[in-house]
Amino acid sequence: MEGVAVLVMEMQRGVVGDLTKFPDLVAACERHHVVGNTARLLHAARTAGIPVIHCTAAFRPDRAGSHTANSPFIVSLLKDPLHMLEGTPAVEVLPELRDPGDLESRRHHGFSPFTGTSLDMTLRSLGVSTVIAAGVSLNLGIPGLALEAVNLGYRVTVVTDAVAGIPEDYAQAVLKHTISLLAARATAADLIEAWK
Repeated sequence: MEGVAVLVMEMQRGVVGDLTKFPDLVAACERHHVVGNTARLLHAARTAGIPVIHCTAAFRPDRAGSHTANSPFIVSLLKDPLHMLEGTPAVEVLPELRDPGDLESRRHHGFSPFTGTSLDMTLRSLGVSTVIAAGVSLNLGIPGLALEAVNLGYRVTVVTDAVAGIPEDYAQAVLKHTISLLAARATAADLIEAWK
């Protein structure tokens, strides 16, 4: 499908997988079947010829390229010097979501995937005008992705059953009161049917 790409936000082993430091977020993903819904969405996208780009996060051991003290959340994360280090299994995309033909956009700072990365140029080189957002979290990453994408001129759809955040009532409020102002909303099944 021309002009569309799927952006998968931080579905990494150290975020929502077997090496997580965020068990509450993993539990939220399990409640909403986020990994399974995302896997089905990505399979349908690849079948339809839609690019899949994994937007991942990592830190260098020396923290070069990362602002390490400009956010309370990052300060707390980096109390663990081994957290999400480049080249470690923690930064890998969940195995069930990876495919050799997928692209990856890695960032070393901040909470959203466009600023300071080549993601915008990659999307433009692919002729993309609409991005489909899945992944985590509704606390930071998904709103940041949607806002930046809209500011750059993209249309955005957030896959409501392929995202999660904590606590549950807050995540649902973000979908209702923030995402609804920035993006269209659809389920994985809606998009899979549209791409057939």
